[in-house]
Amino acid sequence: MVLNECASRLGVSLRQTEDQLTRDMLAATASFINCLGGINGDNPTEITRADVDGVVRELLNNNAYTIMDNIEGENKFGTAPVRDAYFALCSTKLTGNLDAVGGFIHKNQYPAPMNALRSEWGAIGNLRFLVSSIGSVVPNSSALMADVYNIFCVGMEAFAAIEQDGYSAQFIYRPPIYDGPLALNASVGYKFAEVPRITNDLWVINLRSTLV
Repeated sequence: MVLNECASRLGVSLRQTEDQLTRDMLAATASFINCLGGINGDNPTEITRADVDGVVRELLNNNAYTIMDNIEGENKFGTAPVRDAYFALCSTKLTGNLDAVGGFIHKNQYPAPMNALRSEWGAIGNLRFLVSSIGSVVPNSSALMADVYNIFCVGMEAFAAIEQDGYSAQFIYRPPIYDGPLALNASVGYKFAEVPRITNDLWVINLRSTLV
């Protein structure tokens, strides 16, 4: 049971490490657009509907395929249809600002909320926002020295993780050896060798914003 729990915890650590590597790669290499439609007086500003519409137009003009299909409207109280959409990957600290954007639809307002991902917060136009506590943020980098939050807006197959020489993630367990003073304790861990990279620069845009 202890080994099973260790394997479960290490699995979470492994995937979060992969996410962090991909996050840092996108922050360093993806082209960006600053939010400009907000009222906080900073550069970039907080996110607005005009900023969302602008980045969606860029992805459409670049022939990026949407990732999620539309969710058709149904005769249910307080719901709204959801467009086919690109993913927007961002920090959980942006949730309050997303709620305030015109036309925002929280995932509990989807006609079929069971089609939403666990990390999904909601949708604005043709963007469906996935939030994470390890979302990308650049401290003290706006014109007013506020934190800047990167929102990676991506189309289908915009980036990938390339395994080096087919070297996929490995879970390693070494049992204790009871024949001397060395190696008396068990060890468990993982290792992997992969490189995240953008596959098409036109299909991923970093929408940079601050908070209200």
